[in-house]
Amino acid sequence: MKSPRILMCPPTHFGIEYEINPWMNRFRPANRELAEQQWYDLVVVLEGSGATIDLLKPVPGLPDMVFTANAALIIEQRAVLSNFRFTERQREIGYTADWFRNAGFDVETLPEEMLFEGTGDALFCGDTLFAGYPIRSQLIGHHHIGEQLECRVISLVLCDSCFYHLDTCFCPLGPEIAVWYPGAFDDYGRAVLREQIPELIAVTPEEAHHFACNAVVVGTTVVTNAGCPKLHEQLRAHGFRPVETPLSEFVKSGGSAKCLT
Repeated sequence: MKSPRILMCPPTHFGIEYEINPWMNRFRPANRELAEQQWYDLVVVLEGSGATIDLLKPVPGLPDMVFTANAALIIEQRAVLSNFRFTERQREIGYTADWFRNAGFDVETLPEEMLFEGTGDALFCGDTLFAGYPIRSQLIGHHHIGEQLECRVISLVLCDSCFYHLDTCFCPLGPEIAVWYPGAFDDYGRAVLREQIPELIAVTPEEAHHFACNAVVVGTTVVTNAGCPKLHEQLRAHGFRPVETPLSEFVKSGGSAKCLT
């Protein structure tokens, strides 16, 4: 089985320099030294689970570049670049585009007016692409991506600003199973997910706020932030191997394990 490749960016310039989601507070800064240790610990866990880590060079003045999940949507050797909502992150796009091109990916873009934030808001479960909006991404972008990739897209309204990206409240584990936080979706979204995905593992509000859904899946290993014991118990019951690693400094900025990959 081919080793999964995961793109990460060292937190050399990470910090809370602005506020673009409810988690961020410039008066509650991240501990840079601790953040670097937590990031390297995550790398060790992922490599120990069988992943190969590729590195994106950090850039001064781009503290959120560490959250590489938002760089693009990847399908095989195609990278559909993000169009960030906030100006604070828009300068990241050129650097990530260069990385993907140099790594041999076919780099594709959306029209500038279509907001879209990569695998933060678009996740495949089986052959279906589930896509979140309207907090960071736009519905019109989903339609465009569906045509571009020739895939089925199901759009889901995110209705809690604390769960501003889809990957903060939804994590596919396999073609027919996913972790989710029901409270982040509207009635339609909850009904659609229950109809489309045979097995849904719900997390509690408390563990959702520990970013339980923001997990990285490598084979049967599921890597989460610390503080998700109920989810880990459910994962073990479904045959998965949960692993926790503390990511408190990144949670302060509104991200966790999945956001960092």
